[in-house]
Amino acid sequence: MSQNGAGVDLDRSLGYLLKEASSALRAAMEEVLRPLGMNVTHYSCLELLSQRPGLSNSELARGAFVTRQSMNVLLQTLERDGYVTRPAQAPVGKVLPTRLTPRGRRSLEKATVAVRSVEVRMLAGMSEAEQSDAFRILRGMIRSLRDGDRDDGNADA
Repeated sequence: MSQNGAGVDLDRSLGYLLKEASSALRAAMEEVLRPLGMNVTHYSCLELLSQRPGLSNSELARGAFVTRQSMNVLLQTLERDGYVTRPAQAPVGKVLPTRLTPRGRRSLEKATVAVRSVEVRMLAGMSEAEQSDAFRILRGMIRSLRDGDRDDGNADA
């Protein structure tokens, strides 16, 4: 129970539990990515580019849950180290579409195996039905929170 009956009871807070799970997942991912010379943001960027070639800095930042400035620094490093390529000039507007290089793809393949092992460990002990329920429930929570953002100010009183 929370102190003096005020605040959130952390033992019964789903939000707190989700944050704890997120933190544990990130730590486990960092642990398996570190020997590969990567961190979670680096991996996320490569994975996003593999699935959606040509994303802009802003799109990558949103997908990796970091600021545009942090993503820009990462992209400069990845480009310098030969993992990604960007045109010198934007083909349209100001966007410099980023693409994986062969080196980036090879690095991503190793990282994907490592990250998948963490996900397998995380889901160990859950049946396929429980895993399916977990996906459905989490997607529903995300949808409710995002739809709630759009509904603010538009709700009937």
